[in-house]
Amino acid sequence: MPLTSVLTTLVRHDALRTLAKALAADTPASGALVLSAISPARSATAAALALAVTRPLVVLTARPNGARRLADELCLWLGESRDVLLFPETDALPYDYLPAGTEKLADRIGILRRFAGQGQGTSSPFVVVASARAAMDLLMPPAEFQECTRRFRTGDAIPPTRLADLCLALGYEPSPVVDQPGLFGRRGGIVDVFPPGGEPLRLDFWGDRIETIRGFDPTTQRSTRPMEEALLSPAHEVLPNPRPVGALDLRGLRPQFLGPFERDLRHLAERQAFPALEFYRGHLGTVSLLDYLSDDAVLAVDDPSGVLQGARDFEDQAEQLHADLIDRGEIPIGLARPYAPLEPMLRALQDRRPTVDLRFDPDQPGPPFVHAPRFAGNVEMFLGHLSDRPASASTVVVTQQVERLDELLRERGVSTRVGEPGSQGVTLMHGTLQEGWILADDATELELLTDSEVFGWTKQRRTTSGRRQAAVGTSQSREQFVAELKQGDLVVHEDHGIARYRGLIRSAVGFTPETPVAPQHAPPGSAEFLLLEYAAGDNLYVPISQADRVSRYIGSGDAAPALTRLGTGEWSRAKARVRRSVRDIAQELMDLYARREAVQGHAYPPDTLWQAELEASFPFEETTDQKAAIGEVKRDMESARPMDRLLVGDVGFGKTEVALRAAFKTVQDGRQVAILVPTTVLAQQHFNSFCDRLAPFPVKVEMLSRFRSEKEQRAILKGLAEGSVDICIGTHRLVQRDVQFKSLGLVVIDEEQRFGVAHKERLKELRAEIDVLTLTATPIPRTLHMGLVGVRDMSMLETAPEARLPVRTHVAEYDDGMVREAILREIDRSGQVYFVHNRVQGIESVAARIRKLVPDARVAIGHGQMPEESLEQTMLEFAEGEFDILVCTTIIESGLDIPNANTLIVNNAHRFGLAQLYQLRGRVGRSRARAYAYFLYTRDLALTEVASERLKTIFEATELGAGMRIAMKDLEIRGAGNLLGAEQSGHISAVGFDLYTRLLSEQVAVLRARAGELSPEDAARLLSEGPSASLDLPISAFLPPEYVPDDSVRLRLYQRFSAAESDSDVAALVQELEDRFGKMPEPVQNLVYLTSLRLRAGEAQVEQVAATDREVLVRLDRLPPGLDVRGLERTLHVPIRTGSNQLRFARGEGAGWMGVLYALLERLPRRQASAA
Repeated sequence: MPLTSVLTTLVRHDALRTLAKALAADTPASGALVLSAISPARSATAAALALAVTRPLVVLTARPNGARRLADELCLWLGESRDVLLFPETDALPYDYLPAGTEKLADRIGILRRFAGQGQGTSSPFVVVASARAAMDLLMPPAEFQECTRRFRTGDAIPPTRLADLCLALGYEPSPVVDQPGLFGRRGGIVDVFPPGGEPLRLDFWGDRIETIRGFDPTTQRSTRPMEEALLSPAHEVLPNPRPVGALDLRGLRPQFLGPFERDLRHLAERQAFPALEFYRGHLGTVSLLDYLSDDAVLAVDDPSGVLQGARDFEDQAEQLHADLIDRGEIPIGLARPYAPLEPMLRALQDRRPTVDLRFDPDQPGPPFVHAPRFAGNVEMFLGHLSDRPASASTVVVTQQVERLDELLRERGVSTRVGEPGSQGVTLMHGTLQEGWILADDATELELLTDSEVFGWTKQRRTTSGRRQAAVGTSQSREQFVAELKQGDLVVHEDHGIARYRGLIRSAVGFTPETPVAPQHAPPGSAEFLLLEYAAGDNLYVPISQADRVSRYIGSGDAAPALTRLGTGEWSRAKARVRRSVRDIAQELMDLYARREAVQGHAYPPDTLWQAELEASFPFEETTDQKAAIGEVKRDMESARPMDRLLVGDVGFGKTEVALRAAFKTVQDGRQVAILVPTTVLAQQHFNSFCDRLAPFPVKVEMLSRFRSEKEQRAILKGLAEGSVDICIGTHRLVQRDVQFKSLGLVVIDEEQRFGVAHKERLKELRAEIDVLTLTATPIPRTLHMGLVGVRDMSMLETAPEARLPVRTHVAEYDDGMVREAILREIDRSGQVYFVHNRVQGIESVAARIRKLVPDARVAIGHGQMPEESLEQTMLEFAEGEFDILVCTTIIESGLDIPNANTLIVNNAHRFGLAQLYQLRGRVGRSRARAYAYFLYTRDLALTEVASERLKTIFEATELGAGMRIAMKDLEIRGAGNLLGAEQSGHISAVGFDLYTRLLSEQVAVLRARAGELSPEDAARLLSEGPSASLDLPISAFLPPEYVPDDSVRLRLYQRFSAAESDSDVAALVQELEDRFGKMPEPVQNLVYLTSLRLRAGEAQVEQVAATDREVLVRLDRLPPGLDVRGLERTLHVPIRTGSNQLRFARGEGAGWMGVLYALLERLPRRQASAA
């Protein structure tokens, strides 16, 4: 709800009226018009200005973080009365060879569309906020942008090929799946295109005419809504053109930097776009954002001297960086400046139109704001202040804790209103502002307070653009992981063993896995198969109907397995051994499950008022996943069964908050909490966080680690035994035998994989009767496996917090210049740097080298062999901003939370495990700033295949929430290892991790079915499951490459067809195919038919369906007793011959037999499984 009435008061003020009149004059005076306002009231003043002038408003700020904050606050002030748009700075420094960030590029181009009179129309005024740096970037001229923007309507005549050519000309890149702005794809008569700053579009053609236009969801690829018209704008801020770049001199470049520039120049000569196109904006762009301002737009400058200083700092940094890069041979000589100096731009603009200076000057006109009083959480002082206010005064409190404050104030007899502020009294309004103010006006007694004044902190609110890419879900990640098969990968066929995948092959119907045929002898045919290569050069064609029976091979170590020999009993024997093994393990798991079910745990009562207060004090907005996980944990705690829940969430996705709420719920019911963490530094940080959050409540929090003296530890142990300590956070010291709790109710384990075997055994003893919550960012194989099997409850945090950006990741040879540049970029934006060197020996010399590279930087050293007090002091000083760079070992790997540290440099990254690299990267990117991670390896080092694969994976897995993908990939690289004990490693190697876990999962489910823990329907289905029916029918059933051109997309669709378990699954696939690829050709219709036929055959337990030239055969293990064959003949109008286990009917002419066959299977009795 916007603060409309407060804004109305400001708009009516004489200073605003006078300014609006001056701006609205027919010939407004040029130069600067001052509107004085103190810093806390700047956003309110800018919002009032936006309403007063009723035309587009652009506000310039000195720094990027100021622009983001101002845009957020303007959203609250203006609500839906104005669109508030942030024009963000690019991720790259000037002369920094980096692709433009997709999301930021989309936001920027969306604003250019708006200024160019396109997009959502210009009938309603809007507000744009930009930092000085963002406003200086060179862009294509507005006239060119407008000329390159095309509008299409249904019924327009344009061939799809021409539309595809136009997309290329506008800088779009072709892609089989259009899921990012700037991509397009054509599939026959369907063109998908994702304009930056706009909605993804799907144009469906009938011949050369646009038949329909639909928006679509880039994640699901499904259409969302019909549209009458589509707007196609340029995909980049500049467009490729060879002429302006001709003066570049590449001769001074070092060899490793020459190739990319030569490639780029070729692309420019051919007018082809590429990811780093904006790097050449100095040659291709001629204007800045300010040149896009329409004649009626108003420019306001927030603190002009600060804005100009910010611009000068940016220019100085750019010039220094340009000189350094030229000296190091990393950029070509003659590269033009990619920005326009701001000061002359502003002067030229002021010569043509008035600008508004938003700064505090007591001698200039403006609303008479003064600073608001601060209460720092002292509620009594706050209440006293409200009581002293005149009855006619109006106090507005903008807070994230409306309910809590409302209750407190009403208890003290202060009447309040919630919602739109009134002319007097106290109004509470939900929202976030940085600071409050008082309008000290004779006519108005208006005071605005925020959480900052009342409680001493401000809750972070969501980002302005609202465009967040959903993190990839578990199921989608796993499906994608399996579908990423490349030719040459090792795979496992459930029935035939370990092979090498050789691709998708078109072949004639009639080849089955039982009759392998060499590919060179395969006639051109009408079906597609997965070609698998086995031992002795044997090849196997796997029908696409069995695609779900093929999985990527993951063993238990680095050694490659031997391929299975076809035609022997080798695979059957291996599988039989594994089945016997998993049967025993499944029984153990079921016994554990049964014991836990039998134990009477403690059922906690529902949430209290204090619980609501604590949760309201969380300084961020919860994500949907967080809310779901918190709900699941509370349901577990309120049930009588002991909780054993695994909480999997990417670093920084809010696992600690879930744990804190569970801990507080435990303490309120008189029980104690143990929080086990892997490092002393993390224990200290958790201790600080818990103390801060729980300070308003009577909760005693302690920490047990080597940071505590012997005397302190004895006092804490005594407090735990007596029950005076409610929450104890500690390292492995917490699970030693001398630690005794009076009434332990909850154990929280952070990163269980970091603890040794002995500690885990002690934890197992604890698990029997108390609630256990395990937190992990990268699931280890065992916990991942247990979650997949379903024995252990698992919650997933997959949604990134609002305003989090993926970490920009670089993998490269170590280079002093690159390290210096990365550090300078971070320090320039007032940030901090982690430099990880995982050898204590030599860390001092590494720090000395860093000091020499960046002499002005403040460098600290931290590692686990330092004295405890010294290490603690160093980490705390770094957290408080006393140092710019921390040269350290992997002591920062787990849980360290320093939002201001947003650059990570890992030296000798090839020596780290994949999960370690992922955890390290999680230390940065925990705020709204773009974070950078550099994984560096020694120059000229020949990387091992495993090290190379790890670095490649960490480079590719940059999406937010990639933890599950990392876990799956880590399994592939290093093997499944000790999954359930060393004795199981051989079994995992024999059949592969995926099949092993599937067999184990099936066995657990069978035991649960026999124990009566599943519904009768699920139990019958599970116990009757066997090999699916063999379909040997002479029909063309496949996805033609001309219909679905991309191999990986086709393979993923085949897997989904073969895994379909219901008619609704098939219907959803049909709908998606027609939506994404158009009308289904006959082979695809046949594929749908075969999939539905397989379902009917499975329901009737048919073993084989086959057709020859003359007849159709349906074979079962035996005919159902009492089968009414004569009735079937009358219904289907065909004679049916029977045998002991089969039904036959004449095929006849044409395709009519297909309908008869489907109807026959549909009418066969459904077989009931025996539960024996």
